[in-house]
Amino acid sequence: MEPLSWTGATGAFLNPFILISATCLVFAYIIQFVMSFFAAPMTLQSNADGSLMKRGGISSGIENVANVAFLAVIAAAVLYLVAGVLAPYGQAGIIGVMAKRLLPVWIALIVTFSLSIYFKRKLGLYGKLFDSTVGMIGFGLVMFWVFTALFAGGFDMLVTHDPLGQVSGLKNKAPGVPMPDGSTGDWPHYLLGGDNLARDIFSRVIKGSVIVIAIAPLATLFAFMVGITLGLPAGYFGGKLDTVLSFLANLILAFPVILLFYLLVTPEIVATGIPSFMAAFLFVFPMVFFGVLLNSRYYTQPSKRNPMLIVVLGVLGWLYLSLISQDGTVLNFLPDAIDGFDINPGILVVFVSVVFVNSPTVFRIVRGLALDLHTRDYVAAAQTRGEGSWYIMLWEILPNARGPLIVDFCLRIGYTTILLGTLGFFGLGLPPESPDWGSTINEGRKLLLIVAHPALPPAIALLSLVLGLNLLADGLREESLKD
Repeated sequence: MEPLSWTGATGAFLNPFILISATCLVFAYIIQFVMSFFAAPMTLQSNADGSLMKRGGISSGIENVANVAFLAVIAAAVLYLVAGVLAPYGQAGIIGVMAKRLLPVWIALIVTFSLSIYFKRKLGLYGKLFDSTVGMIGFGLVMFWVFTALFAGGFDMLVTHDPLGQVSGLKNKAPGVPMPDGSTGDWPHYLLGGDNLARDIFSRVIKGSVIVIAIAPLATLFAFMVGITLGLPAGYFGGKLDTVLSFLANLILAFPVILLFYLLVTPEIVATGIPSFMAAFLFVFPMVFFGVLLNSRYYTQPSKRNPMLIVVLGVLGWLYLSLISQDGTVLNFLPDAIDGFDINPGILVVFVSVVFVNSPTVFRIVRGLALDLHTRDYVAAAQTRGEGSWYIMLWEILPNARGPLIVDFCLRIGYTTILLGTLGFFGLGLPPESPDWGSTINEGRKLLLIVAHPALPPAIALLSLVLGLNLLADGLREESLKD
């Protein structure tokens, strides 16, 4: 079996095209940047009908070149993917084989974008996101990794080899290296090469996305539950409650984040059972939040409220007990017959640490929004109607604070992703053999000057996800300001 090149036979046609397009794009941006220092101040001029007048001159020409070159690069990238999906195995090189393996992800993305764009006028703020180019790019990057994690973890697809499996002779081998004769497996190549333990880098990056996508959004969501449940009454009522909760939040925020993470995930702290008791305290807030949310909304309709509370709190209570009762912890009390699931103790500790570190920041944001919004006229109108305090906080103030909170939620997932990568890089929390991106980067950096390919793929994956979250937050912020 011959090794694979990056683009295979299709590269003979597409490589010159994308090289010329990328070169034109780079030079156009450089020229635009240089000319910006010498260009005269511009004012927008309009035609008689009120439309903006088209700019002319060399600046307009360079801008047109940049736009055309950018579209050409995008078109070339799409052609690479299409050629890889349609061509026989290996003809389109490493990129083509990866594109073929990720076919379920491409289909899911196409369906998601098609339906979202078609129904965007009926989807509220989410639909308006597709009016923003920046927001669409960010959403695409984020959903790529979400679908990758879903198909790799939930359906056990996409990976080509066992992420923990070792193949003799493939230690630190270059991308596209063929499997040795006599080895088992349906895939004859390591697409992104082997690491320092002869494991498949492509499969480890794909499987690592499952860990990141499973922890970062859910932990951030739990942190928002805690921050909203405590921040709303602190900002709405003020007084001693606000003073005490703000002091506790500031006390936690006084610690450097990395140091606080380090303290929470060290084996000595884990052995004391502190993370398990923290989980028992923090994970109760979703039940409190949804219980108060439903009770405040249907307080005057007990026939509807009581069944909803029984079902919701029953399911959340079972999930809560299953989540905090884990093998190997001091709170392993739930019988196996009703224990829904067990989580790796290392992942649980990291999850609890993320919730604990992010909650005070969310609390301060929600408190500030509640302080501002509780003086608005619609709050006074609700008070005049005789609505309860929790109804006003959850059904009047919270919906009107959704814009900043949604933006912060996206950004905070990005921060959490970086923190997870940092913990993995230092070998804290997660198991040593974990394929998470931080651990993979740490293992690859040891030989970075000799072989770069083990560390680059997980680093690019981490960068693309965080970049997508930041662009998505920018798009949401831009559209929320138009409301």
